[in-house]
Amino acid sequence: MSRPAGDVMVVDDQSGVRKLLSEVLGKEGYQVELAESGCEAIQKLTTYTPLLILLDMRMPYLSGLETLQEIRQICGAVPVVIMTAFDELDIITEAKELGVRHWIQKPFNLNDVCFLVKALLAEKPVKKQDEGLR
Repeated sequence: MSRPAGDVMVVDDQSGVRKLLSEVLGKEGYQVELAESGCEAIQKLTTYTPLLILLDMRMPYLSGLETLQEIRQICGAVPVVIMTAFDELDIITEAKELGVRHWIQKPFNLNDVCFLVKALLAEKPVKKQDEGLR
């Protein structure tokens, strides 16, 4: 059996978005971890380090930006792609200050998402903690 292309965490409060991205990225060979909130993502990141995180910006309780700040504390080098249905320059600007280089506007094109994930993981993947590397 061939090795998966990498691990991707999808953090989104909309179950349909999580399911769709999980199915599409799974068919591309990625192992996909899902989190329905920033709190759940942070909890999972204490024991699991993905190679890439797709992060929704508008979530209840803990916003995407608050979650992003926590992600940077836990696993700072992991690439994060923000997803937003809102064209809010201030959110994108603040996310860029926290190291985000890419964002996806909802509704998104699934082919574009797959292309972006593949391109980012091909750049310089972050080593997984469970492999004893940083």
